[in-house]
Amino acid sequence: MHVRAGTRKVQTTLRLPRPLYEQAKAYVSKGETAAETINDFIIAAIQTYTRILKRRSIDAEFSRMAGDANYQKESRLITEEFAHSDWEALAGC
Repeated sequence: MHVRAGTRKVQTTLRLPRPLYEQAKAYVSKGETAAETINDFIIAAIQTYTRILKRRSIDAEFSRMAGDANYQKESRLITEEFAHSDWEALAGC
């Protein structure tokens, strides 16, 4: 699990569909996951899902940059500015 030691925890109540709960419980009890408890399993699932959402958000930002004419222009200018030093660095390898 990726929760840092000393991280404050909040206690909450979840209402899960029974089949989902039973499936998660079975994975934990059979040792088919790194989670040692159902609580750890749920935390890991939420962490994974939030990482997916964050990645989607980052990808959406990059997608908007690809269609931004001002960004593209600035990017070309920066590339041209550093082209000579990039070649010098590459030649030194």
